[in-house]
This record gives sequence, structure tokens and C-alpha cells, in this order.
Amino acid sequence: MPLGRELPQLLRQNLFYRGRKFNFEVNRLRLPNKAEGDWECVRHPGGALAVPVTPEGKLILVRQYRFAVGGRVLEFPAGTVEPNEDPQDTIKREIEEETGYRAHKWQKLGDFILAPGYSDEIIYAFLAQDLEKLEKPPEQDEDEDIETVFLTPEELEKAILEGEPIDAKSISSFFLARQFLA
Repeated sequence: MPLGRELPQLLRQNLFYRGRKFNFEVNRLRLPNKAEGDWECVRHPGGALAVPVTPEGKLILVRQYRFAVGGRVLEFPAGTVEPNEDPQDTIKREIEEETGYRAHKWQKLGDFILAPGYSDEIIYAFLAQDLEKLEKPPEQDEDEDIETVFLTPEELEKAILEGEPIDAKSISSFFLARQFLA
């Protein structure tokens, strides 16, 4: 097998942190060229995301505080996939909790690796249409502080290009959904 096509050999794996949303490990690898090194990795069960579209063509996003970046970030509704849970079931629950809407039409947009340089997290993206406003939305998780935001696709694109704080999974999913937006 030519150099560069072989996979590194795992020599040692150390779990440093086990959390409720992810684990952190450091792995000792031997590369095909025989060099050795340590690679840090965040192990994550994956996330599901919805691009919700109202009958009027508005996108529903949420703006919430994110400690890691020290501010509020504009995002599409999303959540962590629970063990043995289908990602579409995850996002059906999350869209109701985060926006107060229920979608009756779902379409898978695709999935993608969020940050392969340090994490194995995969995002499963869906288009959510035929929305119904819930009379009594479920309560948000106690650690969430969410503001619902309605934007046209053009307004969201402008916000992205002007550098408003918007997370990468939302920008990627917006790109995947563009072909379905009028």
C-alpha cells in the first residue's frame, strides 16, 4: 500500500473526561512513516438540525448564549442525538422545544462531519416544512436561553456575509437547503 494510504496504528487510548454530551480522549498513534504522536479527540454522539420554513417562506432560527464564544449565536434549531435514537426523532423533539412549532413535512438534506480535526461529531440536517404553531409549546431545557428569530433566506444570507455570529452547522445546512427555498 503506498505511503499516505495506510491508516495510522493506534498504540494507546486514554479517556480524560466523560461528560453528559461528549467524551475527551488522547490517542497515541504511529503514522505509516513510523513517526508517533498524540491526537486529542472529542467523541460526540452526533447532532440533528432542522431548517424550518414557514408557509410564508421565512426561516425559523434561534439566538442563544454560547459560553464557549462568550456571546449569543444565531443558529437553526438543533440537538444532541440520544443513545439509540434516530436523528429525525431528535430534531422533531428539539424543533418543538426550541421554537414552539411542529413540522408535518420532513426531508433529509444530508449529513456532514462538523470539525474532523478534533471531533467525530456528525450533523444530520433536515428541511422542516408544513409548520404548525403549538398552542402550548414544551418547556425549554433549564440550561437554555433561546430567542426565536424569523428571517427570509435573503436576510439570513446577508447576515452570514456581514459576519453576524452564526454557527458553521447552520451555514452549511442553509447551503444544503437553498435549492428548496423559493
